[in-house]
Amino acid sequence: MTALTLSTAAAPGLRADAIVIGVAKGAQGPVVAPGAEAVDKAYDGKLAGVLETLGASGAEGELTKLPAPAGFKAPLVVAVGLGAQPADKDGEDGEDSGPGYDAEALRKAAGVAARALAGSKKAAFALPVDNPGAVGAIGEGILLGAYSFDTYKGDAQNAGNGKARNGKAPLAEAALLGGKPRDAAHKGAVARAVAVCEELNRARDLINTPPNDLTPASFAGIAQAAAKEHGIKVQVLDDKALVKGGYGGILGVGGGSAATPRLVKLSYTHPKAVKHLAFVGKGITYDSGGISLKPAGHNETMKCDMSGAAAVFAAVVAAARLGLQVNVTGWLALAENMPSGSAVRPGDVLRMYSGKTVEVLNTDAEGRLVLGDALWAASQENPDAIVDVATLTGAMMLALGSRTFGVMANDDAFRSAVHEAAEEVGEPAWPMPLPEHLRKGMESSVADIANMGERMGGGLVAGLFLREFVGEGITWAHLDIAGPAFNEGGPFGYTPKGGTGSAVRTLVRLAELTAAGDLG
Repeated sequence: MTALTLSTAAAPGLRADAIVIGVAKGAQGPVVAPGAEAVDKAYDGKLAGVLETLGASGAEGELTKLPAPAGFKAPLVVAVGLGAQPADKDGEDGEDSGPGYDAEALRKAAGVAARALAGSKKAAFALPVDNPGAVGAIGEGILLGAYSFDTYKGDAQNAGNGKARNGKAPLAEAALLGGKPRDAAHKGAVARAVAVCEELNRARDLINTPPNDLTPASFAGIAQAAAKEHGIKVQVLDDKALVKGGYGGILGVGGGSAATPRLVKLSYTHPKAVKHLAFVGKGITYDSGGISLKPAGHNETMKCDMSGAAAVFAAVVAAARLGLQVNVTGWLALAENMPSGSAVRPGDVLRMYSGKTVEVLNTDAEGRLVLGDALWAASQENPDAIVDVATLTGAMMLALGSRTFGVMANDDAFRSAVHEAAEEVGEPAWPMPLPEHLRKGMESSVADIANMGERMGGGLVAGLFLREFVGEGITWAHLDIAGPAFNEGGPFGYTPKGGTGSAVRTLVRLAELTAAGDLG
């Protein structure tokens, strides 16, 4: 991953492949953002005009390259758009202290620049760093924007060398100009960015890994190795243990595959923790739909159906690396949903781990079955709150599109807190209801509940189903990340094509807020 450093060096004398500056969209045209004063001075204060002549406006995601001024050791200046120029803010003394740029705008701009600089050894980022939050946002943008998944590209001789098909490796080093190397807050912001982004990028790697290489067993093995490295307790229930324990939901979904299911429990504990969070992730390593087979055109990206488990895994490890004063347990419900002679059939009845019976009306509504078992297992430890994450329903994509995930909960205040945490870290989310009248559609004549209900509002129906498996009195939220988990389009901001690592940062932020006593 790209190396991050804080630097007090002046832009003209720094040896690098490029100097990255910010440009905002002002009322009268592009405006050079704070941090680039030395670069602007070298253009005789006319850099904004030069950029405008080159077609730059400062719009978000815009990138303009131009030769560096005479005397600079870096040959290239890269101007990246920050979007609309923010209003000036008042300093502590009441005087104007200049515009304060939104953390997400900085994150996106840094990501665009980092991706554009693939193949470079070093770049200096002269973006606004007026506080530790800005340092962290820029660092995250760089580390997430520079991400590249190239494991399967190239021939055997070049495999594993980190090079993409076009021969360009990710940006090797990024120096944050204006950062304070000896300032504890600035150093802490960089350390946090590195820990969170390394784990988020590991989640992206898992999501992008082909299902012939990522099975429930291999995913469990990866989790075991990471747990050992970071002092996390791990327990893996294989198919035999699942049978003995009565995990009918996970076994039912995984019964049609030669790759047997697993339930992985990851436990991070802190000696001074007073709160306990449980994260539960859907981990369908490949989803064919089972007997209710998906039509052509709908299964090519179904390796991403384990994105929820990847997010939970990454968040638990990140919490451990950050040493957060909160206990965090992650549950990875891992199975492969395949059609075969041993696959669960529409009409079958499964007895879940909770003892509740479920009539399976559609085997492609499998995520709620594995999550039901894992939610009940998590509930047995009586945590202060449970948050599950899943690529659960196409209905949520129809409702919210491809970049926003839905948030449902059995507690309105907790739902609001989760939504606010997601927005704070730059993950678009939207609170969704759990209408009680939709529960009636899941009534079954042969079982306690059916795994399907009304077609309209299908994402909400799935949330109501999951609620049935949350222990009484436990606060719970459900994140349906079906839209943003996998980007089938081109990269944007710091988001790559393919696996995105959606919800990792939200879960980490929830753990941080809980550790600080600011979440319930």
